[in-house]
Amino acid sequence: MQTVGRHLSILTMDVASAQFRGKQEQRLGSLQAETSLYGPSPAFKWSLTVLSYSISSAFSSQVPEKQQENATWLVTEFLLVGFSNLPDLRTTLFALFFLTYLVTLSGNVTIITVIHADRTLHAPMYRFLAALSLSETCYTLVTIPNMLARLWMENQAISISGCRAQMFFFLGLGCSHCFLLTLMGYDRYVAICHPLRYSVIMRPTVCLCLGALVFCSGFSVASVETSLIFSSRFCRSNRVEHFFCDIAPVLKLSCAESASKALAIFFLSILVVLISFLLILLSYAFIVAALLRIPSAAGRSKAFSTCAAHLTVVIVHFGCASIIYLRPESGGNPDQDRLVAVFYTVVTPLLNPVVYTLRNKEVRLALRRILALSHVILK
Repeated sequence: MQTVGRHLSILTMDVASAQFRGKQEQRLGSLQAETSLYGPSPAFKWSLTVLSYSISSAFSSQVPEKQQENATWLVTEFLLVGFSNLPDLRTTLFALFFLTYLVTLSGNVTIITVIHADRTLHAPMYRFLAALSLSETCYTLVTIPNMLARLWMENQAISISGCRAQMFFFLGLGCSHCFLLTLMGYDRYVAICHPLRYSVIMRPTVCLCLGALVFCSGFSVASVETSLIFSSRFCRSNRVEHFFCDIAPVLKLSCAESASKALAIFFLSILVVLISFLLILLSYAFIVAALLRIPSAAGRSKAFSTCAAHLTVVIVHFGCASIIYLRPESGGNPDQDRLVAVFYTVVTPLLNPVVYTLRNKEVRLALRRILALSHVILK
Protein backbone atom coordinates (compact mmCIF):
# COMPACT_ATOMS: atom_id res chain seq x y z
CA MET A 1 0.00 0.00 0.00
CA GLN A 2 2.78 2.40 0.78
CA THR A 3 4.31 1.75 -2.65
CA VAL A 4 1.02 2.42 -4.44
CA GLY A 5 0.58 5.72 -2.50
CA ARG A 6 4.07 6.82 -3.41
CA HIS A 7 3.42 6.19 -7.12
CA LEU A 8 0.12 8.09 -6.98
CA SER A 9 1.79 11.14 -5.42
CA ILE A 10 4.55 11.18 -8.06
CA LEU A 11 1.98 10.91 -10.84
CA THR A 12 -0.03 13.79 -9.39
CA MET A 13 3.11 16.01 -9.28
CA ASP A 14 3.98 15.19 -12.92
CA VAL A 15 0.49 16.10 -14.10
CA ALA A 16 0.57 19.41 -12.20
CA SER A 17 3.97 20.36 -13.62
CA ALA A 18 2.82 19.51 -17.15
CA GLN A 19 -0.25 21.70 -16.74
CA PHE A 20 1.96 24.57 -15.48
CA ARG A 21 4.30 24.26 -18.46
CA GLY A 22 1.35 24.27 -20.81
CA LYS A 23 -0.02 27.47 -19.34
CA GLN A 24 3.41 29.15 -19.60
CA GLU A 25 3.80 28.15 -23.24
CA GLN A 26 0.31 29.46 -23.99
CA ARG A 27 1.11 32.84 -22.36
CA LEU A 28 4.39 33.06 -24.26
CA GLY A 29 2.67 32.30 -27.55
CA SER A 30 0.03 34.95 -26.96
CA LEU A 31 2.73 37.49 -26.08
CA GLN A 32 4.63 36.73 -29.30
CA ALA A 33 1.43 37.01 -31.32
CA GLU A 34 0.64 40.36 -29.74
CA THR A 35 4.18 41.62 -30.41
CA SER A 36 4.06 40.52 -34.03
CA LEU A 37 0.72 42.30 -34.54
CA TYR A 38 1.21 45.54 -32.65
CA GLY A 39 5.04 45.84 -32.37
CA PRO A 40 7.13 46.21 -29.22
CA SER A 41 5.47 47.47 -26.11
CA PRO A 42 6.15 51.05 -24.92
CA ALA A 43 8.15 49.78 -21.95
CA PHE A 44 10.37 47.72 -24.26
CA LYS A 45 10.87 50.70 -26.54
CA TRP A 46 11.81 52.95 -23.63
CA SER A 47 14.34 50.38 -22.38
CA LEU A 48 15.99 50.17 -25.81
CA THR A 49 16.16 53.98 -26.04
CA VAL A 50 17.85 54.32 -22.64
CA LEU A 51 20.32 51.57 -23.49
CA SER A 52 21.25 53.07 -26.87
CA TYR A 53 21.67 56.57 -25.38
CA SER A 54 23.96 55.31 -22.63
CA ILE A 55 26.09 53.37 -25.15
CA SER A 56 26.36 56.38 -27.52
CA SER A 57 27.23 58.69 -24.63
CA ALA A 58 30.00 56.35 -23.48
CA PHE A 59 31.53 56.20 -26.99
CA SER A 60 31.10 59.92 -27.71
CA SER A 61 33.08 60.81 -24.61
CA GLN A 62 36.02 58.78 -25.90
CA VAL A 63 35.99 59.60 -29.66
CA PRO A 64 37.01 63.31 -29.42
CA GLU A 65 40.05 62.39 -27.32
CA LYS A 66 41.10 59.81 -29.88
CA GLN A 67 40.49 62.22 -32.72
CA GLN A 68 42.51 64.86 -30.90
CA GLU A 69 45.35 62.39 -30.41
CA ASN A 70 45.30 61.44 -34.09
CA ALA A 71 44.91 65.05 -35.27
CA THR A 72 48.60 65.77 -34.62
CA TRP A 73 49.56 63.06 -37.09
CA LEU A 74 47.21 64.40 -39.74
CA VAL A 75 49.07 67.76 -40.05
CA THR A 76 51.16 66.92 -43.10
CA GLU A 77 51.45 70.41 -44.59
CA PHE A 78 51.44 74.08 -43.67
CA LEU A 79 49.68 77.00 -45.28
CA LEU A 80 51.97 79.99 -45.86
CA VAL A 81 49.76 83.04 -45.38
CA GLY A 82 52.24 85.31 -47.16
CA PHE A 83 50.48 88.19 -48.89
CA SER A 84 47.02 86.60 -49.05
CA ASN A 85 45.62 89.60 -47.16
CA LEU A 86 46.56 91.78 -50.16
CA PRO A 87 44.73 90.11 -53.07
CA ASP A 88 44.50 93.31 -55.10
CA LEU A 89 48.28 93.79 -55.01
CA ARG A 90 49.16 90.21 -55.94
CA THR A 91 50.08 91.00 -59.56
CA THR A 92 51.98 94.15 -58.60
CA LEU A 93 53.98 92.35 -55.91
CA PHE A 94 54.78 89.51 -58.28
CA ALA A 95 56.10 91.89 -60.96
CA LEU A 96 58.12 93.91 -58.41
CA PHE A 97 59.69 90.90 -56.70
CA PHE A 98 60.37 89.16 -60.01
CA LEU A 99 62.25 92.15 -61.47
CA THR A 100 64.19 92.63 -58.24
CA TYR A 101 65.13 88.95 -58.22
CA LEU A 102 66.37 89.12 -61.83
CA VAL A 103 68.54 92.15 -61.06
CA THR A 104 69.91 90.49 -57.92
CA LEU A 105 70.68 87.25 -59.71
CA SER A 106 72.30 89.07 -62.65
CA GLY A 107 74.42 91.24 -60.35
CA ASN A 108 75.73 88.37 -58.23
CA VAL A 109 76.45 86.19 -61.27
CA THR A 110 78.29 89.14 -62.87
CA ILE A 111 80.48 89.62 -59.79
CA ILE A 112 81.35 85.91 -59.65
CA THR A 113 82.15 85.86 -63.39
CA VAL A 114 84.29 89.01 -63.29
CA ILE A 115 86.32 87.81 -60.29
CA HIS A 116 86.86 84.42 -61.88
CA ALA A 117 87.79 85.82 -65.31
CA ASP A 118 90.08 88.71 -64.27
CA ARG A 119 93.41 87.59 -62.79
CA THR A 120 93.98 90.92 -61.07
CA LEU A 121 91.07 90.08 -58.75
CA HIS A 122 92.48 86.73 -57.63
CA ALA A 123 93.20 88.12 -54.16
CA PRO A 124 91.67 86.87 -50.88
CA MET A 125 89.43 89.93 -50.58
CA TYR A 126 87.78 89.28 -53.94
CA ARG A 127 87.67 85.52 -53.39
CA PHE A 128 85.60 86.20 -50.29
CA LEU A 129 83.48 88.63 -52.28
CA ALA A 130 82.78 85.88 -54.85
CA ALA A 131 81.84 83.51 -52.02
CA LEU A 132 79.53 86.19 -50.61
CA SER A 133 77.85 86.62 -53.99
CA LEU A 134 77.43 82.86 -54.32
CA SER A 135 75.95 82.72 -50.83
CA GLU A 136 73.53 85.53 -51.68
CA THR A 137 72.48 83.75 -54.89
CA CYS A 138 71.67 80.54 -53.03
CA TYR A 139 70.06 82.55 -50.21
CA THR A 140 67.57 84.13 -52.61
CA LEU A 141 66.95 80.80 -54.39
CA VAL A 142 65.63 79.34 -51.13
CA THR A 143 62.85 81.90 -50.61
CA ILE A 144 62.06 84.14 -53.59
CA PRO A 145 61.14 81.53 -56.28
CA ASN A 146 58.72 79.83 -53.86
CA MET A 147 57.21 83.19 -52.95
CA LEU A 148 56.79 84.09 -56.64
CA ALA A 149 55.18 80.71 -57.38
CA ARG A 150 52.64 81.19 -54.60
CA LEU A 151 51.87 84.71 -55.74
CA TRP A 152 51.32 83.49 -59.28
CA MET A 153 49.39 80.26 -58.63
CA GLU A 154 47.74 81.28 -55.33
CA ASN A 155 48.87 77.98 -53.80
CA GLN A 156 49.83 78.42 -50.14
CA ALA A 157 50.48 74.79 -49.20
CA ILE A 158 53.92 73.45 -48.30
CA SER A 159 54.69 70.04 -46.79
CA ILE A 160 56.34 69.74 -43.39
CA SER A 161 59.44 68.17 -44.94
CA GLY A 162 59.58 70.96 -47.51
CA CYS A 163 59.20 73.56 -44.77
CA ARG A 164 62.00 71.93 -42.78
CA ALA A 165 64.32 71.86 -45.80
CA GLN A 166 63.59 75.50 -46.61
CA MET A 167 64.27 76.57 -43.03
CA PHE A 168 67.50 74.55 -42.86
CA PHE A 169 68.99 76.08 -46.01
CA PHE A 170 67.73 79.57 -45.16
CA LEU A 171 69.25 79.50 -41.67
CA GLY A 172 72.42 77.77 -42.88
CA LEU A 173 73.07 80.36 -45.57
CA GLY A 174 72.09 83.22 -43.25
CA CYS A 175 74.51 82.08 -40.52
CA SER A 176 77.23 81.48 -43.12
CA HIS A 177 76.61 85.00 -44.37
CA CYS A 178 77.27 86.39 -40.87
CA PHE A 179 80.46 84.36 -40.49
CA LEU A 180 81.61 85.29 -43.99
CA LEU A 181 81.19 89.00 -43.29
CA THR A 182 83.23 88.47 -40.12
CA LEU A 183 85.94 86.75 -42.15
CA MET A 184 85.96 89.63 -44.64
CA GLY A 185 86.40 92.06 -41.75
CA TYR A 186 89.37 90.02 -40.52
CA ASP A 187 90.81 90.09 -44.04
CA ARG A 188 90.63 93.88 -44.08
CA TYR A 189 92.26 94.00 -40.63
CA VAL A 190 95.21 91.90 -41.81
CA ALA A 191 95.54 93.88 -45.07
CA ILE A 192 95.66 97.29 -43.32
CA CYS A 193 97.30 96.50 -39.99
CA HIS A 194 99.78 93.85 -41.22
CA PRO A 195 100.34 94.61 -44.92
CA LEU A 196 103.82 93.04 -45.07
CA ARG A 197 102.58 89.69 -43.74
CA TYR A 198 99.27 89.73 -45.61
CA SER A 199 100.32 87.31 -48.34
CA VAL A 200 101.66 84.87 -45.74
CA ILE A 201 98.72 85.01 -43.33
CA MET A 202 96.04 84.94 -46.02
CA ARG A 203 97.63 82.42 -48.34
CA PRO A 204 95.29 80.33 -50.56
CA THR A 205 95.22 77.22 -48.37
CA VAL A 206 94.34 79.28 -45.29
CA CYS A 207 91.60 81.12 -47.19
CA LEU A 208 90.16 77.82 -48.43
CA CYS A 209 90.13 76.33 -44.93
CA LEU A 210 88.55 79.48 -43.46
CA GLY A 211 85.87 79.49 -46.16
CA ALA A 212 85.04 75.83 -45.51
CA LEU A 213 84.91 76.50 -41.77
CA VAL A 214 82.49 79.38 -42.36
CA PHE A 215 79.94 77.28 -44.23
CA CYS A 216 80.34 74.22 -41.99
CA SER A 217 79.73 76.36 -38.91
CA GLY A 218 76.72 78.07 -40.46
CA PHE A 219 75.00 74.84 -41.45
CA SER A 220 75.84 73.23 -38.09
CA VAL A 221 73.97 76.00 -36.29
CA ALA A 222 71.10 75.66 -38.76
CA SER A 223 70.95 71.91 -38.14
CA VAL A 224 70.64 72.42 -34.38
CA GLU A 225 67.96 75.09 -34.68
CA THR A 226 65.93 73.14 -37.25
CA SER A 227 66.09 69.99 -35.13
CA LEU A 228 64.85 71.91 -32.09
CA ILE A 229 61.88 73.32 -33.97
CA PHE A 230 60.80 70.12 -35.73
CA SER A 231 61.46 67.74 -32.81
CA SER A 232 57.78 67.88 -31.76
CA ARG A 233 54.50 67.59 -33.62
CA PHE A 234 52.38 70.52 -34.82
CA CYS A 235 48.74 70.64 -33.76
CA ARG A 236 47.70 74.19 -32.88
CA SER A 237 47.20 75.27 -36.48
CA ASN A 238 48.68 74.82 -39.94
CA ARG A 239 48.73 78.52 -40.87
CA VAL A 240 52.23 80.02 -40.96
CA GLU A 241 51.99 83.81 -40.70
CA HIS A 242 54.81 84.40 -43.17
CA PHE A 243 55.73 83.97 -46.84
CA PHE A 244 58.41 81.36 -46.02
CA CYS A 245 59.19 78.99 -43.14
CA ASP A 246 60.94 81.18 -40.60
CA ILE A 247 61.69 80.33 -36.97
CA ALA A 248 59.10 82.29 -35.00
CA PRO A 249 55.94 81.62 -37.10
CA VAL A 250 56.60 77.86 -37.25
CA LEU A 251 57.58 77.56 -33.58
CA LYS A 252 54.20 79.02 -32.56
CA LEU A 253 52.43 75.97 -34.04
CA SER A 254 54.29 73.39 -31.96
CA CYS A 255 52.22 71.11 -29.72
CA ALA A 256 54.88 71.03 -27.02
CA GLU A 257 55.85 73.89 -24.76
CA SER A 258 58.02 76.15 -26.91
CA ALA A 259 59.46 78.50 -24.25
CA SER A 260 62.60 76.42 -23.68
CA LYS A 261 63.12 75.97 -27.42
CA ALA A 262 62.66 79.69 -28.05
CA LEU A 263 65.22 80.46 -25.32
CA ALA A 264 67.76 78.02 -26.79
CA ILE A 265 67.29 79.45 -30.29
CA PHE A 266 67.62 82.97 -28.86
CA PHE A 267 71.01 82.16 -27.32
CA LEU A 268 72.17 80.55 -30.56
CA SER A 269 71.11 83.71 -32.42
CA ILE A 270 73.11 85.80 -29.96
CA LEU A 271 76.17 83.62 -30.59
CA VAL A 272 75.85 83.98 -34.35
CA VAL A 273 74.67 87.58 -34.80
CA LEU A 274 76.01 89.45 -31.82
CA ILE A 275 79.42 87.78 -31.53
CA SER A 276 79.99 88.06 -35.30
CA PHE A 277 79.10 91.74 -35.18
CA LEU A 278 81.35 92.36 -32.18
CA LEU A 279 84.28 90.66 -33.93
CA ILE A 280 83.71 92.91 -36.96
CA LEU A 281 83.65 95.97 -34.69
CA LEU A 282 86.87 94.79 -33.06
CA SER A 283 88.50 94.42 -36.47
CA TYR A 284 87.49 97.93 -37.45
CA ALA A 285 88.65 99.32 -34.13
CA PHE A 286 92.17 98.10 -34.97
CA ILE A 287 91.74 99.37 -38.54
CA VAL A 288 90.79 102.88 -37.35
CA ALA A 289 93.73 102.89 -34.95
CA ALA A 290 96.05 101.93 -37.81
CA LEU A 291 94.54 104.57 -40.12
CA LEU A 292 95.12 107.30 -37.58
CA ARG A 293 98.84 106.54 -37.69
CA ILE A 294 98.98 107.17 -41.45
CA PRO A 295 100.32 110.74 -41.90
CA SER A 296 98.66 111.68 -45.21
CA ALA A 297 94.93 112.12 -45.67
CA ALA A 298 95.12 110.58 -49.14
CA GLY A 299 96.65 107.43 -47.70
CA ARG A 300 93.94 107.16 -45.04
CA SER A 301 91.22 107.68 -47.63
CA LYS A 302 92.66 105.06 -49.98
CA ALA A 303 93.01 102.50 -47.19
CA PHE A 304 89.51 103.10 -45.84
CA SER A 305 87.91 103.00 -49.31
CA THR A 306 88.42 99.22 -49.40
CA CYS A 307 86.27 98.93 -46.25
CA ALA A 308 83.36 101.21 -47.17
CA ALA A 309 81.39 98.64 -49.19
CA HIS A 310 81.90 95.97 -46.55
CA LEU A 311 80.75 98.29 -43.76
CA THR A 312 77.58 99.18 -45.69
CA VAL A 313 76.62 95.54 -46.16
CA VAL A 314 77.44 94.74 -42.52
CA ILE A 315 75.18 97.50 -41.19
CA VAL A 316 72.23 96.50 -43.37
CA HIS A 317 72.57 92.75 -42.81
CA PHE A 318 73.14 92.77 -39.05
CA GLY A 319 70.56 95.51 -38.52
CA CYS A 320 67.78 93.40 -40.07
CA ALA A 321 68.97 90.20 -38.38
CA SER A 322 68.96 91.90 -34.98
CA ILE A 323 65.39 93.15 -35.41
CA ILE A 324 64.05 89.68 -36.24
CA TYR A 325 66.18 87.19 -34.29
CA LEU A 326 67.53 89.03 -31.24
CA ARG A 327 64.22 88.94 -29.39
CA PRO A 328 63.70 86.77 -26.30
CA GLU A 329 60.25 85.66 -27.43
CA SER A 330 58.71 84.98 -30.82
CA GLY A 331 56.11 87.69 -30.45
CA GLY A 332 55.73 90.79 -32.52
CA ASN A 333 53.44 91.94 -35.24
CA PRO A 334 53.34 89.45 -38.15
CA ASP A 335 52.81 92.25 -40.69
CA GLN A 336 55.88 94.13 -39.44
CA ASP A 337 57.93 90.94 -39.41
CA ARG A 338 56.93 90.23 -43.02
CA LEU A 339 57.94 93.76 -44.02
CA VAL A 340 61.37 93.40 -42.42
CA ALA A 341 61.71 89.91 -43.95
CA VAL A 342 61.00 91.34 -47.42
CA PHE A 343 63.80 93.84 -46.82
CA TYR A 344 66.45 91.27 -45.84
CA THR A 345 65.39 88.57 -48.32
CA VAL A 346 64.71 90.77 -51.37
CA VAL A 347 66.28 94.23 -50.92
CA THR A 348 69.52 93.37 -49.08
CA PRO A 349 70.70 90.81 -51.68
CA LEU A 350 70.09 93.50 -54.30
CA LEU A 351 72.24 96.02 -52.42
CA ASN A 352 75.30 93.77 -52.22
CA PRO A 353 76.22 93.64 -55.94
CA VAL A 354 75.24 97.28 -56.40
CA VAL A 355 77.34 98.47 -53.47
CA TYR A 356 80.40 96.35 -54.29
CA THR A 357 80.23 97.26 -57.97
CA LEU A 358 79.82 101.00 -57.49
CA ARG A 359 82.10 101.42 -54.47
CA ASN A 360 84.99 99.20 -55.58
CA LYS A 361 87.27 100.69 -58.23
CA GLU A 362 89.04 97.43 -59.08
CA VAL A 363 85.75 95.60 -59.75
CA ARG A 364 84.56 98.44 -61.99
CA LEU A 365 87.79 98.43 -63.99
CA ALA A 366 87.73 94.65 -64.36
CA LEU A 367 84.11 94.80 -65.53
CA ARG A 368 84.99 97.41 -68.14
CA ARG A 369 87.90 95.29 -69.41
CA ILE A 370 85.67 92.23 -69.76
CA LEU A 371 82.95 94.23 -71.52
CA ALA A 372 85.50 95.72 -73.94
CA LEU A 373 86.97 92.29 -74.63
CA SER A 374 83.55 90.76 -75.26
CA HIS A 375 82.69 93.66 -77.58
CA VAL A 376 85.86 93.03 -79.60
CA ILE A 377 85.14 89.30 -79.80
CA LEU A 378 81.57 89.87 -80.96
CA LYS A 379 82.82 92.15 -83.75
